[in-house]
Amino acid sequence: MGRGTLRIYLGAAPGVGKTYAMLAEAHRRVERGTDCVVALVEHHDRPRTEVMLHGLEQIPRSEIDYRSAVFTEMDVDAVLERAPAVALVDELAHTNVPGSRNAKRWQDVEELLKAGIDVISTVNIQHLESLGDVVESITGVRQQETVPDEVVRRADQIELVDMSPQALRRRMAHGNIYQPDKLDAALSNYFRPGNLTALRELALLWTADRVDEYLQQYRGEHNIRTTWQARERIVVGLTGGPEGRTLIRRASRMAAKGSGSEILAVYIARSDGLTSASPKELAVQRTLVEDVGGTFHHVIGDDIPAALLEFARGVNATQIVLGSSRRKTWQYIYGPGVGATVARESGPDLDVHIVTHEEVAKGRGLPIARGARLGRARIVSGWLVGVAGPLLLSLLLRSLENGPGLANDVLLFLFLTVAAALLGGLRPALASAAVGVMLLNYWFTPPTQTLTVQDPENFVAIVIFFAVALAVSSVVDLAARRTHQAARLRAESEILSFLAGSVLRGETALDALLERVRETFAMESVALLERASDVDPWTCAGFVGPAPVARPDDADVDMPVGDNMALALSGRVLPAEDRRVLGAFAAQAAVVLDRQRLVSEADRARRLAEGNRIRTALLAAVSHDLRTPLAGIKAAVSSLRSDDVAWSPEDEAELLEGIEDGADRLDHLVGNLLDMSRLQTGTVTPLIREIDLDEVVPMALGGVPEGSVDLDIPETLPMVAVDPGLLERVVANVVENAVKYSPGGEPIAVAASAHGERVELRVVDRGRGVPDEAKERIFEPFQRYGDAPRGAGVGLGLAVSRGFAEAMGGTLDAEDTPGGGLTMVLTLTAAPGREPAQDRAVLPAEATS
Repeated sequence: MGRGTLRIYLGAAPGVGKTYAMLAEAHRRVERGTDCVVALVEHHDRPRTEVMLHGLEQIPRSEIDYRSAVFTEMDVDAVLERAPAVALVDELAHTNVPGSRNAKRWQDVEELLKAGIDVISTVNIQHLESLGDVVESITGVRQQETVPDEVVRRADQIELVDMSPQALRRRMAHGNIYQPDKLDAALSNYFRPGNLTALRELALLWTADRVDEYLQQYRGEHNIRTTWQARERIVVGLTGGPEGRTLIRRASRMAAKGSGSEILAVYIARSDGLTSASPKELAVQRTLVEDVGGTFHHVIGDDIPAALLEFARGVNATQIVLGSSRRKTWQYIYGPGVGATVARESGPDLDVHIVTHEEVAKGRGLPIARGARLGRARIVSGWLVGVAGPLLLSLLLRSLENGPGLANDVLLFLFLTVAAALLGGLRPALASAAVGVMLLNYWFTPPTQTLTVQDPENFVAIVIFFAVALAVSSVVDLAARRTHQAARLRAESEILSFLAGSVLRGETALDALLERVRETFAMESVALLERASDVDPWTCAGFVGPAPVARPDDADVDMPVGDNMALALSGRVLPAEDRRVLGAFAAQAAVVLDRQRLVSEADRARRLAEGNRIRTALLAAVSHDLRTPLAGIKAAVSSLRSDDVAWSPEDEAELLEGIEDGADRLDHLVGNLLDMSRLQTGTVTPLIREIDLDEVVPMALGGVPEGSVDLDIPETLPMVAVDPGLLERVVANVVENAVKYSPGGEPIAVAASAHGERVELRVVDRGRGVPDEAKERIFEPFQRYGDAPRGAGVGLGLAVSRGFAEAMGGTLDAEDTPGGGLTMVLTLTAAPGREPAQDRAVLPAEATS
């Protein structure tokens, strides 16, 4: 038996109507024939809530003695023994009396769910564990009874029961919630308008986050990349520069204009770990983002605009906030800049805001050399100071009549060498030292204007000068290398953390992982190759990018994974230090491939099991449903051939009519069986063409009694792209099923309408309907809902109809009819760019009756 479903009515405060809504839902389900019981409901002496309990079966509570008093709690054993389809359990966060089966009521609910019982429950927003401190700061009351957020988040349905603070206070004033002697205290304390407004906002935002989780899951499952502007999400692009604080504050003001807006700050670092951002500044900006209620994200990508847009579309953002470029005018020769590129490539679904700031056009330096340990600007400055500096210093010292002396000259030249080392590293410092030695020897060491050193002390001074210069430049160069290594290790740790997270999350998208490899190492294409043995040819298990290689020997980089698998990359040769991270990617790719194959094998096993179930059901159908019309046909034929009975013309006509009816039923059953067989084997190939609905639907109504259908197909409907034959079968099956279950004499409604790029055909009956838990089951093969009599079919009509609808690119779903009954919704794709025909034929009278 599968796990039951949990439906929760969430409220902002007591008295908003959660229990009343739960009981109303129970009455609706009981009217539909669902086995629904009250496991525990607290009506708190509220008259209207107590009245709603009438007509519902209530499970007696268990009595528990505690501290010389008797308390009642839900009898879990009694509910499990009763085993209803649905159980009502009020106040999910309630703490049970000591000595109960479980400490918390939500734990009791977990037992019911594990037993396959559906549970409907209630909870207030202030009882969520994560919001305890927030609620206490608002109301001044600490909630002692709480429920873990994860328990509520796992609910299959969460329905918000909302009420304005004014309406709730009026309800209290009328005595519908508390007794009159408690009204004044409640209205002046916990139920103040400000408290209720804040609690209502908490409930709405928490529910909105839950809806957002469903939306993200749906977009991911359907691979939707375009932005759905259901909620304002503002992405702030940070560079690590001082202008980031201005951008964050500007985004915060933009978010404040729309309730529920979300701020996501993102910093994009290059995959090689090289960055000009200040870690201290990024830490300050991360704190600022969190202070304004946003989130900070660190993303790796070599193409900054593309990575930024990819992140924004991935989180379904609606706006991007960027700062005006800090580059000087001449630096635009290197490209248009991130802001201009993002604005050009953003498309119509993303608004890009370029914000001015104090650092505009103050310069960012020359572009960073990817292989450099220091910035290019520092290297250029180091060479200028190291080479031109000593020459200018020599001219200055020579212009003085009485110079500072050789010792001071050496110190001045040493200062320039140290400056060159600090700016440009080892090579500019060595060049500065060499130039300085030559100039000191030639101009300032007796005898001057020669390269000869006469005094040994001067020779020692020059040697010490060169040694100090060499030492300082070596230290600076070593520090630069260590910084570069630290940056690389940080990038590697982030990548390995991503891989570890993907393993823990059980992600199985091989293409996504290979795309991550391609982006991380800036490759043109990545392929995962494998072979059965050392002598077998290589085959491609998955690839991304154009023109993947067919053999590891043809790749620029190949990383073996075991004996018969390799990750092959094309685009450039990687340095040896990158192969360690590549090896981790390769191992993960092998794991993902194995997991995908296990999932495929599980799906294949499930399909085989489903096929066995269908074959078993088919044998049962053949043994009864197919034999019933055959038996009727055989009995009628035997009667007609009997020589000892003289049949009147009326009797013969009745027997012949029975033979024809039996043959029609048999033909219908066999046709559905063959259609289901085609769907199971995947041999249904629809011939899609553009057609008007009113050319097909009336033809599908020929098998139903006259006057049993009210047809409404507007002439303004667009044409649909379908297979006319399959569409006719779908409509015929659905309509015949609706007529079968519709109350006698009441026609069903068949209406069509257009919604954007979709056209919906709704078949509405007023029968007794189908419970929510059975709406999907009725589309399974050999399923007949409720008390359908044997001989009414083998339960394939709706299964075949949904299969044909999906084969044409449409859907077929079941909904409740307002006021009772069932509505079948057939959704089809509208023909692109085609207007409905103006000269449509008039619908036949029998179709519109």
